[in-house]
Amino acid sequence: MPRYLIVHPREQRKDDVLIEDLHLALTVVDGWAVFSDQAGICLAIPAGLGAQIQRVDEPQDTDQPEPAPQKE
Repeated sequence: MPRYLIVHPREQRKDDVLIEDLHLALTVVDGWAVFSDQAGICLAIPAGLGAQIQRVDEPQDTDQPEPAPQKE
């Protein structure tokens, strides 16, 4: 499931936001980060705000074992 973390600059004193929604799509249009779904735009953030948007998906479960730690 796509997850996006929106981190605001410290001087804005806004809380960081974690968005978790399987149906949201993120696009960049005319200096705006736009989150939308089938019904339309849900959230738009202007580039001038200085916020960072990071995709932070959970790791996928794999059947492969973790590599053994290396000896020094």
